[in-house]
Amino acid sequence: MALGYLALVLHAHLPFVRHPESNYVLEEEWLFEAITETYIPLLQTFQGLKQDGIEFKITMSMTPPLVSMLRDSFLQERYEQHLSKLEELGAKELQNHPDNGHLQYLAQHYINQFARVRKTWEAYQGDLVTAFKELQDSGNIEIITSAATHGYLPLMKMYPEAVKAQINIACDHYEENFGCKPRGIWLPECAYYDGLERFMADANLRYFLMDGHGLLYASPRPRYGTYAPVYTESGVAAFGRDHESSQQVWSSQVGYPGDPVYREFYKDLGWEAEYEYIKPYILPDGQRKNTGIKYHKITSRTAELGEKKLYDPYWAREKAAEHAGNFVFNRERQIEHLAGIMQRQPVVISPYDAELFGHWWYEGPWFVDYLIRKSWYDQTTYEMVHLAEYLRLEPVQQVCKPSQSSWGYKGFHEYWVNSTNAWIYPHLHEATERMIELSRREAADEWEKRALNQAARELLLAQSSDWAFIMRTGTMVPYAVRRTRSHLKRFNKLYDEILQGSIDRVWLEKVEKIDNIFPNIDYQVYQPIEQPVKLGRKP
Repeated sequence: MALGYLALVLHAHLPFVRHPESNYVLEEEWLFEAITETYIPLLQTFQGLKQDGIEFKITMSMTPPLVSMLRDSFLQERYEQHLSKLEELGAKELQNHPDNGHLQYLAQHYINQFARVRKTWEAYQGDLVTAFKELQDSGNIEIITSAATHGYLPLMKMYPEAVKAQINIACDHYEENFGCKPRGIWLPECAYYDGLERFMADANLRYFLMDGHGLLYASPRPRYGTYAPVYTESGVAAFGRDHESSQQVWSSQVGYPGDPVYREFYKDLGWEAEYEYIKPYILPDGQRKNTGIKYHKITSRTAELGEKKLYDPYWAREKAAEHAGNFVFNRERQIEHLAGIMQRQPVVISPYDAELFGHWWYEGPWFVDYLIRKSWYDQTTYEMVHLAEYLRLEPVQQVCKPSQSSWGYKGFHEYWVNSTNAWIYPHLHEATERMIELSRREAADEWEKRALNQAARELLLAQSSDWAFIMRTGTMVPYAVRRTRSHLKRFNKLYDEILQGSIDRVWLEKVEKIDNIFPNIDYQVYQPIEQPVKLGRKP
């Protein structure tokens, strides 16, 4: 029998970005890049493992915005155009370097990659959600949910109706797309506050993910630290992130992705190629952008971009295998040690953003493939496990009250409320109060009902934690500001028209087509929650 368990958890999330009102919006390529570099490569990795008879087990969140975009026919059509452009550029690159064998080798590498992506894309007619659902149905992947639009829940604490809406809408959306209820939830940004578990319990969720210090500072202190879940007083289990295994992958100083042989993310053909040559493949206004074709390796942590040497996928794959072996070796030693002092089977929770694997760390899917294969063939110290399965195997756990926390800077909420983004919250709070007010209404007719439902969508989209995050990082800030303001403006226009009893039907239809997330939403999900009456003596 194994001494313990390893739970690999991937969080697949992107904000809802969809602009049928424009011919081209750069931010839509966030999804297209992730499909090409992360979601399809991971899917191919999982399918290859399954075909080879490896009974792997992974937990993976797929957030409602991501699922909605992956199943949107408009975005599927635009991705088809994006992929065709990549294939065309790859073919041109093969002919563009007749005297450089290494660049021809790299161009052929990308041509082969795009061909594999095309094959998977067409096999599922663009519906990647169905492909991942097949892996859930076979027992290999346990897919969990997240909040409806990845809203930062602790900053909604004063409006329990908003928290409830984020969770319940997400669970309903999950059931619509996967044909069953979700068992677990990845809290957006792993952000937790005391009392949040009650909304999860009401939605019949069995467990959630949080950062390690949220568990370590629970009350009472968990006997087994982060190496066993705890049950909250509502009965929902909390799993805490393991710092040691996370650092090996995430750390910019000691993490695997910084190895010199791996591909350099910041040196892209879109910025390197001669302008007239690359012009058809960059922005419509002629500005350069990343294409996804990158020919150089990291080389060293201190090398300037001009000093980067040519990349070699063969040696990068070999290094990914070496790093996967190192990860497995470290988990073996870690679990042997923990099992000895705990006198029970520990579980090591290793959660990561899915987009790290393939997009930011090009070799990430190879690493995952080797990690699972080495875990299956080369060791008997631990078993890979789904989180729900672990709770079934180990139903008795300590009851604790976790600590308020997140996995952001300083471990709390500072990254999502600071001088760069604090201005959004008075507006979000006012809109939330107005939505709760609107939820009391009985729609006078079908048009008012549609307006009420669209108001709920606009509030949800404005609440996405991604906009505050982007404002803090300083990248693509104008877009994040514009998205926050546009959703709030649309919400306030709907609010005024609903109260006035005069719906601009042409405008409403246009907005419904643009912000079409959650087609089955019911605005009454925001109905006021009665607060419990506290009994006691009168003074």
